[in-house]
Amino acid sequence: MEHGNVLFVTADQWRAECLSGWGHPIVRTPNLDALAAEGVHFTRHYAQAAPCGPSRASIHTGQYLMNHRSGTNGTPLDARHTNWAFEARRHGYDPVLFGYTDTSQDPRAFGSDDPLLRTYEGPLPGLTSEVLMAGDGAAWARWLAEKGYEIPDPTFGLYKKRKDGIEWEDGGPAPLPLAIPAEHHDTAFMVGEVIDYVRDRAASPWFVHLSLLRPHPPWHAPEPYNALYPPDELPEPTRAPTFEEEVAEHPWLAYHLSRRYYRAPDDDRKLRRLAASYYGLMTEVDDQLGRLFAFLQETGEWDRTLVVFGTDHGEQLGDHWMLDKGGYFEQSYHIPLIVRDPRPEATATRGSRIEVFTENVDLMPTMLDWIGAETPVQCDGSSLLPFVETGETPARWRTEAHFEFDFREPQTGGPERALDLTLHQCSLNVLRGERYKYVHFTALPPLFFDLQEDPEERVNRALDPACRELVLEHAQRLLSWRMNHDEQTLTHIALTPDGVFERRAPRI
Repeated sequence: MEHGNVLFVTADQWRAECLSGWGHPIVRTPNLDALAAEGVHFTRHYAQAAPCGPSRASIHTGQYLMNHRSGTNGTPLDARHTNWAFEARRHGYDPVLFGYTDTSQDPRAFGSDDPLLRTYEGPLPGLTSEVLMAGDGAAWARWLAEKGYEIPDPTFGLYKKRKDGIEWEDGGPAPLPLAIPAEHHDTAFMVGEVIDYVRDRAASPWFVHLSLLRPHPPWHAPEPYNALYPPDELPEPTRAPTFEEEVAEHPWLAYHLSRRYYRAPDDDRKLRRLAASYYGLMTEVDDQLGRLFAFLQETGEWDRTLVVFGTDHGEQLGDHWMLDKGGYFEQSYHIPLIVRDPRPEATATRGSRIEVFTENVDLMPTMLDWIGAETPVQCDGSSLLPFVETGETPARWRTEAHFEFDFREPQTGGPERALDLTLHQCSLNVLRGERYKYVHFTALPPLFFDLQEDPEERVNRALDPACRELVLEHAQRLLSWRMNHDEQTLTHIALTPDGVFERRAPRI
């Protein structure tokens, strides 16, 4: 379908299991459930990196972190890489952004005084920034100011200011709500801007990337979402019985959790309140997406629009005594993906679930395939349309998920000093298969988990003599994966007496 619309939605920091249609015991997501009923739900989908900037670089370039090398929030994304926006533009679309992409710009392409070199929250090159929303929420703040709201300085305070009252852990009836009402929250604002844009496009094909902040922290939900899920009814976090037992698993984990921002609060009631607000923000996103989907249906756009819903990474939410995202645990990398294709070719798979491993590097090839554009050689992923059209697994499909975490801190050098590493040794790679999970650190001890016997990743068997052969096998498989996906943009080309010869290899 070369002239259809594309709606590419990312929410931020959404765990895979947090969909009511997939059986989550608490969170309710009826509109995303309905989307999955009309499309395909990829239940073993994984992010390639954390935090936001590196993960989104993988989404937008179709590359593993080891190839795009934008490893931290602030590491520049090399300008030589193409991305789905550039490729869609070459195919006749004007791809537009509502939200953010957290793209750190290549300083070689800008003057030294360019403001884009003072933030990691720049827009993806190739996108038209219809409404650019960086972390300060400036576009939302301007909209609120027009409605008569007093805007704090800095504007990020809009995400943190709550109504007066007693917080739940101190005896209040529910988590305190955000001061801004739901109809004026940033999620409603962003969806409203997309609706206005699409309405003005009439019959012209459009390509929209809606990048929503929520359920990213701060975890303060507006009414009524603050009180949807009673904190004392939430499931217990998955973690070792004591903090000391948890951090004994690995030196990196001990270092990471020694920093206050990444450690879950010791106050269980506070953690429960944060989790309740996290889930409430998810349902708010679901409600607003339902509003957008209903508009597309009412205007006839729904039946000519590919809808892709995903996220950049997950959230630990107290599991393994950790908040935020990063490291090697499943909660940070196992994420949702729903693809709804309006074409008759996708009718047979509607409502199906795909249970093989898929990855965020597959999103760029999928969207380009759908609009009839060729996937660039640089991409490490493959189109998911064969799953959408037939439900069958293509030949040579991956049998593991792969993800990486670059924990260097160029400004501070903290991990280097704490763990006796060099800057370039602050990294880990993960190979996650059907049963086993292998974690390789550049210069720290490895980890090996039997997920069948130990689904909570509490027992490191890397040094267990009974697992010696398995550890070696997985280390070799990880090495082979890296070798197979070494950056390959020009490697299929040979210069010959007859000129330039090209032969593409199959994607695996």
